Amino acid sequence: MTDANVAGRTHIPVDDLAELIKVFDIGEVLDRRHLADGLMNVNWRLDTPVGRFALKRVTDVPIDRLRRNLAVLPVLVSHGVPVHVPLPTVSGDVIAEVGGSGYCLFPWSDGEHVRGIDLPLSQVSELGAHLARLHAVLNRAAEGAGLPAVPPSVTAEVTEAGRAVETADRLAGAVPTGGVGDVFDVAASAALEERKLLLDKHAHLRPEGEVHAGPHGWTHGDFQYRNLLWASGELVAVLDWDRLGIRSYAEEVVRTAQVQFGVKGVFDLERVSAFTAGYRSVIRLEPAVLVDAARRLWWKRMTDFWQLEFHYDRGDHSCDDLFLADEALLHWWTERLDAVERAFAGTV
Repeated sequence: MTDANVAGRTHIPVDDLAELIKVFDIGEVLDRRHLADGLMNVNWRLDTPVGRFALKRVTDVPIDRLRRNLAVLPVLVSHGVPVHVPLPTVSGDVIAEVGGSGYCLFPWSDGEHVRGIDLPLSQVSELGAHLARLHAVLNRAAEGAGLPAVPPSVTAEVTEAGRAVETADRLAGAVPTGGVGDVFDVAASAALEERKLLLDKHAHLRPEGEVHAGPHGWTHGDFQYRNLLWASGELVAVLDWDRLGIRSYAEEVVRTAQVQFGVKGVFDLERVSAFTAGYRSVIRLEPAVLVDAARRLWWKRMTDFWQLEFHYDRGDHSCDDLFLADEALLHWWTERLDAVERAFAGTV
């Protein structure tokens, strides 16, 4: 993303800020700092005469859906989950719609975002237990907040290899060539050709059926280090409830492990095992269930090009670095598919 794009994305018009001050009744903003940790939504730290707050501009979820999700947070607090309830506007809403955007205001929480590979093994295990306890509480919280009941089963599409190749070809056609493209374009073009080779070689490993194995229910949806705050070795806040939804528990376990411990193109399999062991100390997921979820996530990554769709279809370059890192991990993972699945199953 260029400097101009970053400035545009992180800017709050003066009139909008004045309206937000009035709507949330915070007096004035003495200091404002953009928080660079988020990827989709935009966040700032605000210092005001009445306290320090986190302001979030909603860009990645419909406002009505987020309003529904935020209703769960007070119930989670009553169950001891470390979350922050948004401050209401003067009219009692949890979202302020100002200047064509939606904003939420939360109490500030001191803490650090710690990458999964930087956590000691004891905290990795405890993180897995935290996620399991969250899953155990969420269904009761969702019911208390009036969210829809959990259906008997959930499904997730398993993309066919041929369809993924078609997407790769379409995106390849959007990459500038003939010396016009930049470094990212060159890397994307090469990655798309290599992905087609992977799809051709491993198409027979596509998971069967669209129903995940194991239990399911309400899940956070993006339980990863950018949305977790630690202080003095303790998890003090779970942030960003945009993707709250009904999923397979194992699906969230393996996705969390991938984002937390799949770094610089390599899985930290020791931490994967510790994380899943911590989870299974609270909720007993059978090894076969975790293997099924790991295989499904691997195939999803094999057939998914969302970062390139952001780049070439939307002109949004904010996730370019994620594509390059995920592509390296996909190749490493594919070469060690059995070892990764053993780590998830706890049989390394």
